[in-house]
Amino acid sequence: MKVYDHIFLPIFVLGFILFCAGTTFNEELNREKPFRHISTGGGVIDVPDGSKMDLREKRAASVDAWDFECHAHAPKTEGPKVQTSYGAMQGLITDMVYIFYGIPYADPPVGALRWKPPSTVTSWKGVYDATFPRAACMQSCVDPCATKVSEDCLYLNIFVPLNVNFSTPPSEPMPVMVWIHGGDFVAGSASNTLYDGRFISNFTHTVVVSVEYRLGAFGFLVSGKDPKTAAVGNFGILDQQAALLWVQQNIAVFGGDPNKVTIFGESAGAQSVSLHLMLQNSQPLFQQAVIQSLPFTMPLKSRHEALWLGKEFAKVANCSINDIACLLCLSPQAVLTAQMIAGSNMVNPFHLLEMFQTWGPFIDGVLIKEQPITAFQRGDWQKEKPLLLGTTSEEGVVFIYGVFNYHVSQVESVFYTTAIFKQHTLKILQKYMPLYKDTDLRVMMSQIVTDYMFLCPSRKSARDSAQMGSAVWMYVFDHVISDHRVWDGLAFCFEHVCHSAEVPFLFDSGPVANFTLSPAEELLAGSILCYWGTFAHGGDPTSPVAQSAFCQRQSPPPWPQYTDANNWLVMNLTLSSHAQTSSRDHICDFWDKLHIY
Repeated sequence: MKVYDHIFLPIFVLGFILFCAGTTFNEELNREKPFRHISTGGGVIDVPDGSKMDLREKRAASVDAWDFECHAHAPKTEGPKVQTSYGAMQGLITDMVYIFYGIPYADPPVGALRWKPPSTVTSWKGVYDATFPRAACMQSCVDPCATKVSEDCLYLNIFVPLNVNFSTPPSEPMPVMVWIHGGDFVAGSASNTLYDGRFISNFTHTVVVSVEYRLGAFGFLVSGKDPKTAAVGNFGILDQQAALLWVQQNIAVFGGDPNKVTIFGESAGAQSVSLHLMLQNSQPLFQQAVIQSLPFTMPLKSRHEALWLGKEFAKVANCSINDIACLLCLSPQAVLTAQMIAGSNMVNPFHLLEMFQTWGPFIDGVLIKEQPITAFQRGDWQKEKPLLLGTTSEEGVVFIYGVFNYHVSQVESVFYTTAIFKQHTLKILQKYMPLYKDTDLRVMMSQIVTDYMFLCPSRKSARDSAQMGSAVWMYVFDHVISDHRVWDGLAFCFEHVCHSAEVPFLFDSGPVANFTLSPAEELLAGSILCYWGTFAHGGDPTSPVAQSAFCQRQSPPPWPQYTDANNWLVMNLTLSSHAQTSSRDHICDFWDKLHIY
């Protein structure tokens, strides 16, 4: 009875709350016909049937845009001007770098363009104001809450070192680093202060780009197969491709080298990076990649599963799954509400991994043809590209403690393990149970999630890739920040090296993440920043000839390539970073032999 209560009572309570929320949100789930008035998140403007909405010309069409427009008129220092393919723009001068905020890389995906692939950005007249961030893509409020959200969100930010002279072409264009943020494909923003690109750009002498892309139902709704009459999903990934194409076409005027682009991301951003390594039409858009905390065994939905979620979404929204006009006329808030309720209906105690990612990319058979873990083991990815790949030592903490806010008993842990691993449960419990004597087995479950979802499939993919000739470097971030709270973009971890905990060190954003770096931690942050930057310069994280002046002074320890000849050494990123064989190789050997990923 105790197991039953812990599993089904919370689900019943959640369902009851969402039922009440659904009745409260009846007025939000409205549809306006005929299709000539489209809500943009804060206001309504007239749109000719089937036409594009030019928010470049009518920036004040929504409340969000109006607020930003007012902000844009605030006094500011004269910044640099550049001429892109689509028009001139003016950025900001800071103490570290030049910044160009809120550059449109596609037309706003609103009105008739909702649930369509990103369309080429419309050129503008005059000088575009790139001195302030634009709205994040539509999402429910998380902590910290994005101050502004909008459907009009396909923008990117660019950070450029101060020694660039925009009036003359650079003699040596700089490497470009394109950041794809995480957030479970339902949250996050390129303009989050945690991802401040000033430090990387300044200290590694690179051009840093951060990208917004559509999230949740806006980015991944599937209502059918025909793109003319249905939402066909994976729009968020197509947005990222459009941003990478914009970089290829325009980054040279910012001093960047379009032939030396590194894409990097954490969590859902790392999943995105892995997908671009698999996609043929992403192949010419970048030259190397960094994958941080990729949940390799988090399964992408099949078409059937994605369509089932789409049907639940349409039902909650009081639309027919086949009525795209009805879906298009939903207000943005109504879409968010239906997204939340439909996603909660997917919670299945026998498919617990669904809790961790309800909305996101799916295998459509055209753009995405297989699971990333399968592609990397088979070699169905761009193996010629150098790859930096790693995890943190306790990835699973944020997931398990986020789902289970009570002590998990031995009986309950057996139930949950069986729900995920089925016929493999006995072997897994025999391996882990003797190591954990505490009455609360969330610690054990966290380690199982870390090993099964992150560490071991990453190791397997890296070894398979290295044996096929790929240049791979592996790391584990293993620094415990005692008595501090570390924000990873989704939750707080306390005294754990939790999911994506290296991000505040990479971006030197410790104060934003609610902790102050000690002098020793500043050295660690500098080393991480240099590894990533040096990799961007030369395809090797410790190549002496590719290091910036700062990194030459920093002199981080050598990071050997991940090969059998090097005894499969990984870089342990901690206060005294060093290369070592993994302390959990015996555990990963166990998982590899189960053949379940």
